[in-house]
Amino acid sequence: MTATAEPTHFQINGVNVEDTFAEAFPVTGTRLIITAENHRWAQTAADEFCGFATSVIACKVEAATERQLSAVETPDGRPGVAVLIFAFGRDDLAKAVADRVGQCVLTCPTTACYDGLPGGEKERRIPIGAALRFFGDGNQIAKKLGDRRFWRIPVMDGEFVCEDKIGTLTGIGGGNLLICGVDQAAALNAADMAVTAMRQVADTILPFPGGIVRSGSKVGSIYKKLPASTNDAYCPTLRARTKSALPEGTEAVYEIVIDGLTFEAIQQSMKAGLHAAAGCEGVTLITAGNYGGKLGKHHFHLKDLIDGR
Repeated sequence: MTATAEPTHFQINGVNVEDTFAEAFPVTGTRLIITAENHRWAQTAADEFCGFATSVIACKVEAATERQLSAVETPDGRPGVAVLIFAFGRDDLAKAVADRVGQCVLTCPTTACYDGLPGGEKERRIPIGAALRFFGDGNQIAKKLGDRRFWRIPVMDGEFVCEDKIGTLTGIGGGNLLICGVDQAAALNAADMAVTAMRQVADTILPFPGGIVRSGSKVGSIYKKLPASTNDAYCPTLRARTKSALPEGTEAVYEIVIDGLTFEAIQQSMKAGLHAAAGCEGVTLITAGNYGGKLGKHHFHLKDLIDGR
């Protein structure tokens, strides 16, 4: 019987970083630019749009605010918010975007909605204004500026301006970090610091609440109907009942999941998070989740995120 090799580690600031990789998979994504009279209403619309969008496992999409935009960065010269949204396929993405814009952006005071990927391939574009224009009940007006087409839909505070179609591309979902701590407070503080650093990286989002996941999952379950279940190897209360992956003295683990438009963007986000977490007290281990390379073709090796390697 062959003995299982002990995992190897590197160190940052004296914190062990496991020599492993995060496994991610291709997804279809797009960027929306939501504008309004001020950032408050643009962010309100974005927050509503991104509700129930943490995981494609049950939500069908993953979405979050990418960043706030100044008036000089938006198509209509008003304050705005950039939102990224991802799904397993183009059809799922198209339905989710149209539904969410219709219910969460169209309804929000003073907003407008534009394509955040205007350079995308025409044949891969998905309809937004083209789907929502019927709400105007025949009073909607089409307007073309250059090669971009917009719809002006009458609403009770004026008009809702919406791009006819928006670009899509093949992005990446499922980059991740697992941060282990001596207790809940230490692990959460380190994860929070990591999230703050990661949110500075463009072309990425952290779709879970506050960017942090307490209920990390594994593929499969003893219950046939469940595609995923609790990641028991990282649950402190199950240490005596399962094959635990927790180092001695670990009492809490938080996961950070990253989606992005490019491999490089996710890699930079993970690097920022890794170094931020490693600078916090009470961290016992930083690692990542994978499925032996069988789930996704994109592998983010933690050793590649350490400066000087």
